[in-house]
Amino acid sequence: MAAEVAVMLPGARTSSDDVMTVLPELWVPEASQWLSSSAGRMALEGYSWMQAVHWVAGSGLYQPRRHRSSGLRSFNATTVFIAQLLAELNPCFPGIEYLMRRTGLSERAVEYHLAALRETGLLAYISRGTRVRGKHAQASEFARMIPPEYDAALGIRTVLRDETAPAYTRAVTGISEAGRELMARLGKKATRKVRRPRPKTAPKAPSKASPTGTPEGADEAAGTTVSEESRCTPMGGGCSTSSSAAGTSLPPESKLASGRSESSTRKKSKGRAGGRKAGKKFGHQKLNIIGRRYQLGRELTQQVEWLHGCSVPRVSWVSRNVADAGWTATEVLAWLHLRGTAEKVYRGSGLLAVLLTNAENVLDTPAKRADAVARWRGAQEVQRRHAIERVRAERERYEGDWQDPRSRAVRSEVDDAVAQLKSLSRPVIQGLADDASGLGAASYEVGEEEFADIRAAARAGLETGDTSLINDTIHGCGYDEALRVYGPDLMRRARRIDQVRRSSLTTLTYGA
Repeated sequence: MAAEVAVMLPGARTSSDDVMTVLPELWVPEASQWLSSSAGRMALEGYSWMQAVHWVAGSGLYQPRRHRSSGLRSFNATTVFIAQLLAELNPCFPGIEYLMRRTGLSERAVEYHLAALRETGLLAYISRGTRVRGKHAQASEFARMIPPEYDAALGIRTVLRDETAPAYTRAVTGISEAGRELMARLGKKATRKVRRPRPKTAPKAPSKASPTGTPEGADEAAGTTVSEESRCTPMGGGCSTSSSAAGTSLPPESKLASGRSESSTRKKSKGRAGGRKAGKKFGHQKLNIIGRRYQLGRELTQQVEWLHGCSVPRVSWVSRNVADAGWTATEVLAWLHLRGTAEKVYRGSGLLAVLLTNAENVLDTPAKRADAVARWRGAQEVQRRHAIERVRAERERYEGDWQDPRSRAVRSEVDDAVAQLKSLSRPVIQGLADDASGLGAASYEVGEEEFADIRAAARAGLETGDTSLINDTIHGCGYDEALRVYGPDLMRRARRIDQVRRSSLTTLTYGA
């Protein structure tokens, strides 16, 4: 089996020039980018894999533009840096966000570089990541592979020791003499850490008349080399041999009376002015129209109860008209108080869109909006007072000495005793009256005239939303007795006011 594998692999090459002319281009189709279908062998450690990465980077065999029109144009230094990050992972389970954070690239750029590593046969899928809506994204797991072109170029001999094992588990058995020197150079590159590449800036256009006599339209690469060599310090070597002061002229002595030239003074003054201007701009930066919309949307989702959990961009788009008109979140709350809300909200942003319809035209002046805010604050104060009174009444009722029995049988006996006392109260009073004056019991029957004052007081309380008088009568004498005293009309109004007050979606406003 070892002999058959050796025959299938290409033979050793004698020089790098022959490699470039004999070896085919590096391109692995998408169907062969999985570990089970890969033609390469799995790298046992990151060192040997980085040797293959550096060989691919310097071979020039990867030409993706022949197969697709998008993505990378070649295997560059950033791809090598990403491969170095992958060599540090064990298992090779990188996330896109992790590579974006380490490289400073965008998501699409990271995907392009990973695709380049797969298309050159250096990476193979073990499991592909998934992105399911509503779940966390799963990262892809890769296997670090060595392409067969690398083995052919260096004359590396491999053998499959176990016939039942897959082909990507081939082991190295030797290397040709011609490939040892190249292998040593690749080993030095693999041990050297690759730094994160800096973004390249576009070189300046060459001047028409260069003082060094360079013709117009010179190669941009020469200009880039000069700019890189000119960045030197006295502590290091490799400085450019040309002097940067060749094209400068000294100012006249009349301009150096204060020890500074006019140009340097002008530059410093501009720098200080620019700094103050920049500080003023960024220190007190004003929001644009989109920023005001998002600010209002964020405040509404925080202050309106039925907007909690809604999307801020959606709420910002719904309230765009009032935001453009200069409304604040307080003014929107006042308008929602005037319009009223539903008892049950199914979609907060949809209800907000309905309630804000034509709001900017109704309250079109700051004075009208201020009046609406004042009325809303007054209603909030009235509601707060009623809540305090209700809590106080409940405490007086439930925090006294009397406590309801826990046993249901005992509570029923207590209710029966209280009912008997209520039934005996009226005959006793009538009997005492008959003994005192000698009149019949029918002359002391309570009628409408006797309850006129208490009904008037209860009606006045209902106009301001106060139902404490009727509720106290119900708790003290029972519902039937309160119905006889106040009548069904007042009892129905009191019950409706209590139901509306218990709802958190309504606000009561009472006129003078």
